[in-house]
Amino acid sequence: MTDNLEPLTPGEAMQMYLDERSHELADATIQSHRYRLKQFVQWCEEDGIGNLNGFSGRDIHRFRVKRRNEDELATASMKGQLATLRMFLRFCATIDAVEPGLDEKIILPTTTEADARTELLNPDRARQILDFLNQYRYARLEHALMEVLWHTGLRIGAAIGLDREDYSSEEQYLTLVHRPEEGTSLKNGRKSERLVALSETVCEVLDDWLSVNHPGVRDQYEREPLFATKIDRLSRTRGRTIVYQYTRPCVYADSCPHDRELDECDAVPTERSHACPSSLSPHPVRRGAITHFLKSDVPENVVSDRMDASEAVLDRHYDQRSEREKLRQRRRYLPEN
Repeated sequence: MTDNLEPLTPGEAMQMYLDERSHELADATIQSHRYRLKQFVQWCEEDGIGNLNGFSGRDIHRFRVKRRNEDELATASMKGQLATLRMFLRFCATIDAVEPGLDEKIILPTTTEADARTELLNPDRARQILDFLNQYRYARLEHALMEVLWHTGLRIGAAIGLDREDYSSEEQYLTLVHRPEEGTSLKNGRKSERLVALSETVCEVLDDWLSVNHPGVRDQYEREPLFATKIDRLSRTRGRTIVYQYTRPCVYADSCPHDRELDECDAVPTERSHACPSSLSPHPVRRGAITHFLKSDVPENVVSDRMDASEAVLDRHYDQRSEREKLRQRRRYLPEN
């Protein structure tokens, strides 16, 4: 059945797919697809699959089991992973790399409302992480980034797209600007453009980061990024890794809730920090920040504007207040008589 197919490696197919979709999808979506397919390509390499021509439904099953059991992917994350793989295999069929209809063998898991908002960074844990960074990595890149992510609830793409000039130290706010032609787009385009207020504490960290530790580099568009490495603007991948790295309990609390020996744990190296069962990606940090604002009695319309998410989206995907908590908070706005 593979006589009509043309040999193609998973890595080459991934790049062809991303190149094709880049003309129709937002930059943030392309980055998401790249991240998910990178996991698939890596699995293929480890499994000795160098040509997609013979890829089958059984291989799909083995990959799914690996991501669910070994990588402990949550249901919602698994659904996103498989949805991207299905689109990828559908594309591969159009370029004679896999058998037509292979994508139809991928059955997406059913997610519930609870699945959509399981993981989040709670305030106590956030404080522990920030206290650790304040003491041991004060005003370094990771400290400045984590302070901003927790305090503002920004998406990681929006955070890395900030320039130095987008930060006003005197008036204490950030300016979010949609710049797709220069590689830093916002999730909802120009609708996402807004001013985001900062606290005095966050501004002190940013001021010291910029005056003492910022490398002063410029990106390929001659813009000076707010968050930068020694050579370029902070990448989405590196930003995610920082969050994974510093949400591991063994880092900020010097303990392991999973009873692992650190000298044997595969999640100790920074590049493997995502393998820690307790580490979090940037999105749970955003979810935790939003829930924290809502629990602090900040009106939903204010949180909606600040976090660039409609009230309906807040309610379904982010708000983890119980119905009793919502009732208690609503009572405060009722008249006495």
